[in-house]
Amino acid sequence: MPAFSADALNATLALIGAVIVVSALLSGLIERSGLPQVAVFLALGAMLGIFGLGWLNVQLDSPILRVVATLSLALVLFTDALSLKIPEVRRHSTLAALMLGPGTLLSAALITLAGWRLLGLPVAAAAILGAALASTDPVLLRGLLKRPEISGAARQALRLESGMNDAVLLPVVLVAMAFLQHDAPRGAEDWARLAVDLLLLGPGAGIAVGLLAVGALDLVRRRIGVRRDYESLYSLGVAFTAFAAAEAVHGSGFLAAFAAGLTISAFDVELCDCFLEYGETTAEMALLFTFVLLGSSLIWSGFSVLSPWTVLFAALVLLARPAAFLLSLAGTPLVRRDRLVIAWFGPRGLSSLLLVLLPVFAGVPGSGYLFAVCCLVVLFSVVLHGFSPMLLSGRTAEAPAVAEPPAAEDTIGVEEFQRLRDSGEPVVVLDVRTSRSYDESDLDAPDAVRVDPEDARRQVDALGIAKDAHLILFCT
Repeated sequence: MPAFSADALNATLALIGAVIVVSALLSGLIERSGLPQVAVFLALGAMLGIFGLGWLNVQLDSPILRVVATLSLALVLFTDALSLKIPEVRRHSTLAALMLGPGTLLSAALITLAGWRLLGLPVAAAAILGAALASTDPVLLRGLLKRPEISGAARQALRLESGMNDAVLLPVVLVAMAFLQHDAPRGAEDWARLAVDLLLLGPGAGIAVGLLAVGALDLVRRRIGVRRDYESLYSLGVAFTAFAAAEAVHGSGFLAAFAAGLTISAFDVELCDCFLEYGETTAEMALLFTFVLLGSSLIWSGFSVLSPWTVLFAALVLLARPAAFLLSLAGTPLVRRDRLVIAWFGPRGLSSLLLVLLPVFAGVPGSGYLFAVCCLVVLFSVVLHGFSPMLLSGRTAEAPAVAEPPAAEDTIGVEEFQRLRDSGEPVVVLDVRTSRSYDESDLDAPDAVRVDPEDARRQVDALGIAKDAHLILFCT
């Protein structure tokens, strides 16, 4: 891999700084306006790239793209697995199976069929494109899930899917790549070795690292103590170590990253919320940084393959998910509106591009064309899926009210709380713990009403709580 020059290093650091600063300063405006965050950073990349100032020109063989894309995909897989709540998956196992089985895999199969028939691709190449384009973008989806118009049932289904679908689709990409490479497996022995590498060595390394990480953190925290800020950094170390351990034994580092996160989640180890939040925030920054790199030049290569056939293919891709998911969810108790929301909102974005970049980095023949077609579909998806949330309520979401810190005279103790209740004044106790803290804790406040802090305003309105009621927040 070529070494960075001093100018390239300075440009990279400046770009990282620009992404962090811009994402922070524009976060409120983007949330208030309803604009898709991804579109903003693609525009930033275009402004810095060959169509703007000309400061950035990233190509498929650029070392920085390979490093950033690899780290981004590993972090996304790790944090997706870590955020899965195993008790919730078990409670909704039927829904999760429908989302991942008939839903995700049928979508991938329909896209594969379209790529094979319309674009004349080999079946293995079409399967790579199908798996990549069946993946949903976590950045676009994260913004959608915060909108008050999305019901709890639809939000839950989309969270289950986004947490697990890449782990289902990644093996499809890796196996299809093996068919297209010059040293493709020939006999049973070669295929057995590939199966061991994919299904045993990669996940096995991830599980081993996850177990060691859980044990080491629990032991050191009980014996010595771990600072909260360093516990949040610990999550990144686990993800990267799992990836490196699997690659060292010729397994898949990406499957290892997912397996490590899933192991930590399954062991139900008590983690500070910062552990997950820091990992998610860092992963999102890496994703946005990758979008800027791609927006400088590469993603616009989608227009180089523009033709009636590729446009028809893109249209079929965007319709494949609604068809697959409406069919898969037809027998569920979900209401019609929720089924439509789940079926439509499968935005294609960076996850799709990261998956299709794997054969590019491996030098698979024809992978450049697959990347260009994927870019075209992603551009269509950013426009359609990115702006369509505004239509859910016919208007953009209102900016969340900023709560002022309570004045000294508005704070009360336990005795004052008891006096209020005894006096007959309206008092409502709201359990506003984060979802993870709520699911993992046995603590409970008597007569408390559960309210998700990310959707508090809509839920409180739906409860019809009196305007003059005293609200007591339980958030331990």
